[in-house]
Amino acid sequence: MPSGCSALRSRLADVSGFMKPQSKRQHLKQLMSAKNEWCRSLTSEERKLGFLGWHERGYLPHCDFPDLVQLVTFRLTDSMPATRRGEWEHLLKIEDARDRRTKLEEHLDRGVGDCQLRESEFAKSVEDALLGFHKDRYEILAWCVMANHVHVLCNVLRTPLWKTIQSWKIPTTSQTKHLRFGAKSFWQREYWDTFMRNEDQERKAIKYIEANPVKGKLCRTPESWPFSSARYRDRFGSLNLPEKVTYAR
Repeated sequence: MPSGCSALRSRLADVSGFMKPQSKRQHLKQLMSAKNEWCRSLTSEERKLGFLGWHERGYLPHCDFPDLVQLVTFRLTDSMPATRRGEWEHLLKIEDARDRRTKLEEHLDRGVGDCQLRESEFAKSVEDALLGFHKDRYEILAWCVMANHVHVLCNVLRTPLWKTIQSWKIPTTSQTKHLRFGAKSFWQREYWDTFMRNEDQERKAIKYIEANPVKGKLCRTPESWPFSSARYRDRFGSLNLPEKVTYAR
């Protein structure tokens, strides 16, 4: 890790939404303003590469800096359908960010929606995309393709996180034009990202990601799930990817 990474993580961890705004939108804007004030500024080179620092797209805060390990969750559009808003809308009002994310992901694990990623063709397409630029644009540390969402832990290198996530979605989207809801609505536009503050948090994230299929009752053991990094993890906890699973650029 670069020498400035630990300092950046420390500054990011110290920043919080310390004021109570009158609306969620105001809160988000205030939060982004505070984080950008206290965190280091992006260099001109980082901006040219497309990094956005702390930013929001109207719904969630996002942290986009190089050399951070990020836990990312992105989901299918129908995994939280508007027709069943009463089942999940109250979860968005949970003030603690970690607790809110935990509850939302528990909701996703229920398998709401058409769960197109249960189909091996689509799940394999997502996994291929995740590994396609491993050790080039990013370093994959763990992943799991669930029935209606995907978890990834990656070390961001020189490609912005938002561009990376976009590249993960495109291959599957191109395969779904024949589906009744259309390709454009296959993936939800927003995603959840949480930067890791230390190695202990990274280890916990890996354990959480790889245990998710068991928790979701998709398999009995983490290593038995065919679309997860758990099957490549040795008894010492190291990830050993065969050459055949790293795809041509």
